[in-house]
Amino acid sequence: MARPKHVPDAFHRRQVEALAGYGVPEAEIAGMVGVDAKTLRKHYRQELAFGHTKANAKVAENLFRKATGEGRESVIAAIFWLKARGRWKETAVNEHSGLDGKPIEQVHEIRRIILSPPDWTEIKASRGVAPNDLGEEPEWSKWSPQ
Repeated sequence: MARPKHVPDAFHRRQVEALAGYGVPEAEIAGMVGVDAKTLRKHYRQELAFGHTKANAKVAENLFRKATGEGRESVIAAIFWLKARGRWKETAVNEHSGLDGKPIEQVHEIRRIILSPPDWTEIKASRGVAPNDLGEEPEWSKWSPQ
């Protein structure tokens, strides 16, 4: 025995449009209406296509009403509205300064002064390497200040 033909009514149209606006998947909407997903798309194409647009418009209308109202809620709503729609953004300003807030001193010359070379045996020990595993001691390690 074949299933009875589905005839959309005003109640189901509002229900499908609302569920589509809330983001409910089509398969679940079809289950609530009691039809197959293909049948749902056939009879409720407009509701599925524009349900989310109508929902967004309703939320925007409510947000706009709050943003143009009075009180703390209106400030929060207005800030959100302007960030989302007005391309406003929060910015952080970072200022760099030298010691005690003075300007940063520019470096004009860089020098490297070597007082004494590192001890090659200490380097070996810090690396946990046996003395013979690092190879021959480099020339720079034999240098001593005069």
